[in-house]
Amino acid sequence: MKLDALDTAKLDEAPFSAGAFRDRVLTRLNAGLPTGGTGCLSQGACLREAGDHVLNPSIFPDPSGVKLRDAAVLIPVVDRGPQASVILTRRTDHLASHAGQIAFPGGKIDEGDRDATHAALREAEEEIGLGSEFVDPIGNLGPYLTGSGYRITPVLAYVREGFSLRPEPGEVADIFEVPLEFLMSPGNHLKLSRQWKGARRHFYAMPYERHYIWGVTAGILRSLYDTIYA
Repeated sequence: MKLDALDTAKLDEAPFSAGAFRDRVLTRLNAGLPTGGTGCLSQGACLREAGDHVLNPSIFPDPSGVKLRDAAVLIPVVDRGPQASVILTRRTDHLASHAGQIAFPGGKIDEGDRDATHAALREAEEEIGLGSEFVDPIGNLGPYLTGSGYRITPVLAYVREGFSLRPEPGEVADIFEVPLEFLMSPGNHLKLSRQWKGARRHFYAMPYERHYIWGVTAGILRSLYDTIYA
């Protein structure tokens, strides 16, 4: 699907529907995006890298020249009529890293994965039972580099209704949805800081109801906003 320009009438009617999100992503892609990163949307448009080092250069020096482990996450934007939502998970409390935190479905890219999209779809089916037959990948954001040594490729996807979800009990404690409009409203992007290993670390946070979205997940959502909506 190729779009020469945004369907402004459609966006005025329902700017945060899943269809409008898909159209906006494809329009940004076709309009040409800034180069400089290694992550690309479909059809070859490339995006700049984001990461923990952007807000914290003194704690996390630019890791772009360092060997990082490749991972992928799925950003599933669900068609809920005029107000799309994004599926997120809460990790179980017993995990070795990031226990209890809010996350996208995803994980390491395995040798058997064809690419980041394949890995993200596989992980989403394993972690939350989201069948790939309900998912239409749109493209990828530029990679998000983490201070823990990962290069994460966020895979953008349009999700049709009709799916059913089941959490993998060893990894996922809860599955929930957050309105896309809430996540893409910059007024909800809190820029906070706290002491971490003797230094002050800065991060984004997007508290929603009883869920505290922060860290890498909030950073990726901010990258999504900067790329598609800013």
